[in-house]
Amino acid sequence: MKTQVAIIGAGPAGLLLGHLLRAEGIECVVVERQTGDYVLGRIRAGVLEAITVNLMERLGLDARLKAEGLVEEGFNLADGERLIRIDVANLTGQTVTVYGQTEVTRDLMDAAPERGLPVLYGASDVAVHAIESDTPYLTFTHDGREQRLDARFIVGCDGFHGPSRKAIPASVAREYERVYPFGWLGILADVPPCNHELIYANHERGFALASMRSHTRSRYYVDVPLTEKIEDWSDARIWDELAIRLGPDAAAQMTRGPSIEKSIAPLRSYVFEPMRHGSLLLCGDAAHIVPPTGAKGLNLAASDVHYAAQALSGFFKHNDADAIAGYSAKALARVWKSERFSWSLTKLMHRFPEDGPFERAMQVAELDYISTSRAAQTSIAENYVGLPV
Repeated sequence: MKTQVAIIGAGPAGLLLGHLLRAEGIECVVVERQTGDYVLGRIRAGVLEAITVNLMERLGLDARLKAEGLVEEGFNLADGERLIRIDVANLTGQTVTVYGQTEVTRDLMDAAPERGLPVLYGASDVAVHAIESDTPYLTFTHDGREQRLDARFIVGCDGFHGPSRKAIPASVAREYERVYPFGWLGILADVPPCNHELIYANHERGFALASMRSHTRSRYYVDVPLTEKIEDWSDARIWDELAIRLGPDAAAQMTRGPSIEKSIAPLRSYVFEPMRHGSLLLCGDAAHIVPPTGAKGLNLAASDVHYAAQALSGFFKHNDADAIAGYSAKALARVWKSERFSWSLTKLMHRFPEDGPFERAMQVAELDYISTSRAAQTSIAENYVGLPV
C-alpha cells in the first residue's frame, strides 16, 4: 500500500487529522491497533474548547454536537463554604461545550467511509521505519497478513504508549515530566448533574470535581492516593465522599445512582520534544500529557492536529517544506502554555502530601485574590476556553 500520509491511531486526534487532510484532497490511511468498538468504549474527557468545536464545524460534522452539546458560560472554584464563579463568557466573549470525547470519536468514525477516509482497525505489531528519509513506511499485521504502508509522512496519534514517539532517536529527544502523588477516582452515572456548571473543589479531605456529560449523565471525581484500589470504593462510599468534599450546597443538589463506570487515573504532566523528526510528526498524547484539571487533553490534541494539517497541506499543495520544519515549535508553544495552566490549577486545587501550613496559606491567598480580582479571573478564563492558535 502507498499513501501520502500514514496516521497511527484512530482516536479523535487521528480521525480528526484524517478528515482534515481528506478535505484538502490529501491521501491518507489511518492504522489502529484496537477494534472500533474498543476505541468507542474508552471513557475520556468531555469539555471542548472553541478550537475543537471549530474543527468539527469546518468539517461539517457538528450536527450532533450542536444538538446534544451543552454550552457552558462559566465554571466554579470551591474552597470550603465559598464558591467562586469564573464567568468565562463575560470575561472572554467565548464559551466551552460539554460533549463527550467518545461522541466526538463516534461522529468522526461514522463519517469516515463516506468521506473516503480508510481506517484499518485491529492492526497489530505496528512499527515505524525510515523516518529520517523521504520514504518512511509502516509495517503491521492486519487480517492475519503482514502489511507495509509506504508514505511521504507519518503522523503519530497513537497515545503515550504507541510506537511513534519511540521511533525518534534518543540523541535528539528531550523529556519533561512531573508525576503527581495521587490519582483521580472517577464515577460515571446516569443522574442529573448537581450544578449546571463544573465545580472544582479544594477540601481538607482532598480534591473533588462535579461535571457532566449531559442533562441526565454526570461525571464526578475525587483524588485518592496512588495506593488505593477501585475495589475498595463502593458507589455509596464515593457518593458520601463527594458530598463532603463538594460542600453542603452541591451535596443538597446531588442525585445518587449506580455507576456505569469507575476507574482510577494517575496524574502526570509530560512533554516530549521535538514533536517532529524527519518525516514523522507527533500529535496529542504521543507527545504530551496534561493532568485532567483544566480539561486540556483532547483540546491540546486538536490544536496539534490543526497545526499538523496546516503544515501537511502547505507541503503537498504549495511545496512548502518550511511549514513542516516549523510544526514542532508552533505546536510546542501552545503545549507549554496549556501545561502551565493545567499544572497551576492542579497545584491550586489539590492538597499535596508534602505541603505544610505555608503551602495551604498560599492556596487560600490565591483563591482570595481570584475571588476579588477581575484580572485574575480573566487570566483563568482565557486559559480555560483555550488560547488562540
